[in-house]
Amino acid sequence: MHPFLEYLKSPELVVKVQEYFGIEYLRKVPPSKAAKPAHGNGSTANGKGAPPGNGYTAEKKIDDNDNAYRVTNYFWYVLFIVGTELGDELFYATFIPFWFWNIDSAVGRRVVMLWSAIMYVGQSLKDIIRWPRPSYPAARLQKKWGLEYGMPSTHAMVSVAIPFSVLIYTYDRYIYSMPVGLAIACVWCAVICVSRVYLGMHSVLDIVAGLLLVVLLMIPLIPIVDRLDLVIVTSRWSPIFVLSISILLIVFYPDPGKWTPTRGDTALTVSVCAGIELGAWLHYHLGEFQQPAQPPPYEIIWPSYSMLGLLLLRTVLGLCCIVASRAFAKSISYAFVCFILGRDKNELRQSEDTLENKNKIIVELSYKLFTYGVIGFNTQYLLPSVFKLLNIGRPDFYTEI
Repeated sequence: MHPFLEYLKSPELVVKVQEYFGIEYLRKVPPSKAAKPAHGNGSTANGKGAPPGNGYTAEKKIDDNDNAYRVTNYFWYVLFIVGTELGDELFYATFIPFWFWNIDSAVGRRVVMLWSAIMYVGQSLKDIIRWPRPSYPAARLQKKWGLEYGMPSTHAMVSVAIPFSVLIYTYDRYIYSMPVGLAIACVWCAVICVSRVYLGMHSVLDIVAGLLLVVLLMIPLIPIVDRLDLVIVTSRWSPIFVLSISILLIVFYPDPGKWTPTRGDTALTVSVCAGIELGAWLHYHLGEFQQPAQPPPYEIIWPSYSMLGLLLLRTVLGLCCIVASRAFAKSISYAFVCFILGRDKNELRQSEDTLENKNKIIVELSYKLFTYGVIGFNTQYLLPSVFKLLNIGRPDFYTEI
């Protein structure tokens, strides 16, 4: 590999980024000079230290690689902890429904389809390339997703895909300040990307590769997704196409060489997208989508106090229903597939996660396909219909196609 690429990939560069933003590594010192523990049982003052005489100073955190460090700048620490969540499941689970119920489902469908395609390519490449995440001397401040490979960074890819696709799909649809939108998107992207290096979860090369890849993918995908969404919503046989493609994408996912959560996470994104598109298809064929009274671009309607109250009510009620439907759909689908395979669900759930454990893989992928497909369908079709019946729906929902 070229020396410059090796440098970008090196964990030493990750350490430099971490130190720049206030992570102080506590290097080993001679045992005679090491700080004594605050308690007689060998623990440090924070209760998380190593045994006495190991050569570390006190008041530190230790990661899995026995790297001692402490945070000296909590502004950056909090910012990057929050920033990395903008590319995690919790953000998707709140942002996507909020957008559909309160802003614009036509734009939302396109953003979700693009997000799903970007995630599928990025996650697949991780399991094909199989480059590990940064190791010693870089410390990992976050353990989540540690079992996945690192190249490319899907957080970096999503940090571009979501905000910039929102800008692109709303540019001709709404009247707003594009420079302000671009500034928000750039800050959004920068915070997520830097957070992944700061937390020790990605090398700089992982981030750069993710950014370059997502730009190359978005150039053809933006117009393709725009056209494909219209075809799926209006075509009579779309459900067969959507379900078949979704199942095939999950079944023929690349072999990672070892068990990682990547395939299951990819099944989640594919299923959510499929459920949303099927919900939109049903809206259209039941005649519930109508052409708007006037063509775009539209003025952005800033909510009044009563509108904010309805917005909050829709969001809270809807998210509670999403959580309940997830629990119910997961329970029945997991039990059903275990019954078909002749396996005890509790025993299978507690069994080891390995590629050889085929039954568990089948059950996990099947329940995610069903459960998150239901969540996507409820987000696009069922819950907006319930909101309409309760007279708390967004007034312009049924003008979106």
